[in-house]
Formats: sequence, C-alpha cells, structure tokens
Amino acid sequence: MKYAIIAAGEGSRLAKEGVKSPKPLIKIQGVPLIERLVKLFTRYEASSINIIINEQQPQTLSLLQELQKNYPINLVIKDTPSSMHSMYALMPHLQGDEKFCLTTVDTLFREEEFAKYIAAFKASESDGLMAVTDYIDDEKPLYVETDKELNITAFCDTRQINSKYISGGIYGLTQKSLITLQKCIEQGNSRMRNFQRMLIADELKLQAYPFNKIIDIDHASDIQKAEILLA
Repeated sequence: MKYAIIAAGEGSRLAKEGVKSPKPLIKIQGVPLIERLVKLFTRYEASSINIIINEQQPQTLSLLQELQKNYPINLVIKDTPSSMHSMYALMPHLQGDEKFCLTTVDTLFREEEFAKYIAAFKASESDGLMAVTDYIDDEKPLYVETDKELNITAFCDTRQINSKYISGGIYGLTQKSLITLQKCIEQGNSRMRNFQRMLIADELKLQAYPFNKIIDIDHASDIQKAEILLA
C-alpha cells in the first residue's frame, strides 16, 4: 500500500507561541512527527511513502534525506496554497493500481488504533475509509454526517443531527478519488474539506472509521496532549 504525508504547512501558530522547531520536527516521546509517521507506515507494508514539504524547511529536508537511505520515501519540495493542492502535487506518486493512505504530518493517534484501521481499509470495498473521532478539540472541525452503518453522507462546517464525529485527518482512498481531485483542481477549488465534499458529490462510497482520539498539533498546548495520548 502507498502512503502519503502532507507536511507543507508553515506552522505559523506554533511559531507565534514560541515553538522553534518546524512542525514536522516537533518531537513527541523524543521522535520528530514526520519520522514517527515514516517508521509507522513502514511497519504496515508501505510500498512507498510520498511526502511533500515546503521550500522553507531545510532542517526537515535534511532529516528526510537521511531517512531516504533506509525507507521508500518519494519527496516533493513545493510551496502550495492548501493541503488539497499538496495532495495534488503528490498525485503522480499515488497513481497506479494500489489503495493509498494519506495524512497530515501533525495528526497524532495511537498505533494500535491505526493498525486496526489499516486492516479494515485493506478489507474494505468502499471507495474510501475516513478516520473520524468524537474527540473535538479543534478550532474549525469538519463534522462528518453518517447513517447508522457509518456510511458518510455529508461533510459540514457546523454540527448537524447526524454528525457525531469530526474528520480525523487520515484518509484511506482508492484510485477513483484521484479523478475527483483532478476535477477539484480544474474547477479552482481549494482545501481538503472541499475535496471531501466533492467525493460525496461524485457519489463515491465513503465510510467512517471511528478512532477514540486523534490530536492535531496546531498549538503549543497540543504537544503535551500528544505526549499524554501516547504515554
């Protein structure tokens, strides 16, 4: 299975709060976020790990070049206006006949939950298996509407009657999703949430997979929350 990591953001909020490390290099339990994901994905049969960083990350680049010696990393260095555009920059590496799992570098979760998620994704006949959580600690969460069988019916900016969960930032997708991604770019769309909405509009079958807790490292306080989660 192919994996992808979006690590092209600036981490401006963390910098304003005094965090000196670039976001991909923030250490949780002594390991940089991006290194943790690379090693984690390798343990779950990664045929390739496709990573995008921006052009202002020489320290992250140095670490990834060192990791490339031992891990199947394809690296894209490019400034992009949104995470959806970052995914599009990775698309040439994602195309083929394999499913792929994509996440952002600041998404923190327990490995035991991820292992079950990947097993479910491999067995799934859906077009996408999207990680969700009912742990809400985000300034602008993307709410996920589902039916009783956890089929996703909508992605919403505000909580709806059937939106118990929010998006967890881990996307298990098939090649069919890349057709939708191309359409989003051609139509001038932006942001991952709008890509997800387009997947629904294009009638792809998406299912939600609940995680107990997923943390986004957006603020300095989130670092301690992540340490507690993994402890």
